[in-house]
This record gives sequence, structure tokens and C-alpha cells, in this order.
Amino acid sequence: METVEKSQMQTATVDSELSEQIKAATKDSHVRAENTELMLSYQRGRVSLQQYQLLLCSLYKIYEALEEALDTNASHEAVAPIYFPQELSRLESIGKDLEYFYGRSWREKMTVPAATLRYAQRLREVGRDHPEYLVAHAYTRYLGDLSGGQVLGRITQKSLGLKSGEGLSFFSFPGVSSPNLFKQLYRSRMNSIELTEEQRSGVLQEAVTAFELNVQVFNELQDSLSCVPDTENEMRQRHTQHKQSTAADKACEALQSSSSLMPRFLRTLLGVFVVLAVGAVYAF
Repeated sequence: METVEKSQMQTATVDSELSEQIKAATKDSHVRAENTELMLSYQRGRVSLQQYQLLLCSLYKIYEALEEALDTNASHEAVAPIYFPQELSRLESIGKDLEYFYGRSWREKMTVPAATLRYAQRLREVGRDHPEYLVAHAYTRYLGDLSGGQVLGRITQKSLGLKSGEGLSFFSFPGVSSPNLFKQLYRSRMNSIELTEEQRSGVLQEAVTAFELNVQVFNELQDSLSCVPDTENEMRQRHTQHKQSTAADKACEALQSSSSLMPRFLRTLLGVFVVLAVGAVYAF
């Protein structure tokens, strides 16, 4: 396997554009990532709430380390051309999704496999020792999210019944009006980075490492799921009941604030209708 990867990287160095070199060097790793059980579940349109929640937890830790490293090295000559925090940053979006599913104490409820921690540790090492290698990690993560994010977002929304779009902020890039045009700009900026042959070879190897780290995360997430009993229906029911309760509470608060404006009997009757209406909305 290592011989094949080295051969691919040697072939890739013949091309002049860094983006094409990375694409060629990571071809096999990309295929392995797409064929992990977790990604196959997405391709089949069968994503469980538990799968998605655990994935979000891992993504938060990964992007926390990546974006911290990018921010620290924003002025580095190899990082500055591909530094787009307003357009690409994911950490805040993932945090919103985690709060939606776990509540305000989501940080205490996160479950993260060892592979995710290894990935985050590698990102911090790269940011400290080889900032130019961040190009490989940023390209792998951000352009992958832009390329498949819309499709995966729709699959997740349909599989989990998230009709309001809440819990799906990770897939949204409000700062990018045209993903295709932005990807062209990003690749152009990447290809303008000046690297020595040694640095270029290191970036290509790091891109392979990035894909392999992702594969390890996906596999450990799936392994952890296989050890937990299937309580998907119960989780969905609790999630729906929580939404119903929250919506009903808000409606009742609004009614109470205007209690002085209507008779007691009418307030009670209207309150019953509100609760019934909320229940009807979440039944579909």
C-alpha cells in the first residue's frame, strides 16, 4: 500500500499545479474514505440521529484544532492565500447544531473517539511545526464540505425529518454564493503558493495522512455505534416531545403576557387550541 501511495505522489509531482498533485496523490485514500460504513450509510440515504450526532461531535474537535491552527498562522506565506475565515469557518455552525441536539450543556455531553483526538493532535502539531502542511488539511476538509455538503445536507434532513432546517448549519455556507466559483478561486490561490520541492512533497504526504485520519475517525465512529443498542425510535420520540414542549411553553408564555386582555375562560380555551396545534405540526 505504501509503495502505491509513494508511486502516486511521484507521478503527481510531474504536474505543476498543487491542487492537481493533491488530487492524484490522494486518489486511493479518497476511495477508501467514501467506502467506509458511515459514508455508505449516507450514500444509501440511511443516516441515524445517533450517527449524525456523533459525527458532529468529532467534526467540532477537528475544526476546533484546524481553525485554531489557521488563525495562528494566518500571515504565514503558505497559509495566507487560502485563509478564508468568513467564508469557510465551520466551528460556530457545528456548535449551533450540537446545541440544537444536546441543549446548552452540549460541551459536557460530547462523545469523541480516540481517532478524532489523534486527528486534532496532528493538526496542532502541523500548525506548530509545519504550517505549510495546513494547506493539505484545509483543502481536504473545506473543499470536501463544499463539494458534497449540499447533497449530504439534504440526505441528513430527509433521513432525520429535520423539516425546519435546524441542526443542519454545518452544511450551510452563507458566505459562499457560488460553491463552484469559490472552489475555482480556492484552487487558484493554492496553486499560487510557492513551495520548495521538499515542502511540496511534505504537503502531498500530509494530504494522504489527512484522508487516512478521516477514515480512522469514520471507522471508530461506526464501531462505537455497533456497541450501542438501537434506540433510534426512542431518541426521535424524545426529540419530538422536547420540541413540542418547547413550542407549547413559548406559546403559553405569550398568552400569559397578555392575560389581562382576555377573560379567564377564553384564555384557557385558547391555550388548549395552541397545544393541539403544536402537536399536529410535529406529527407530520
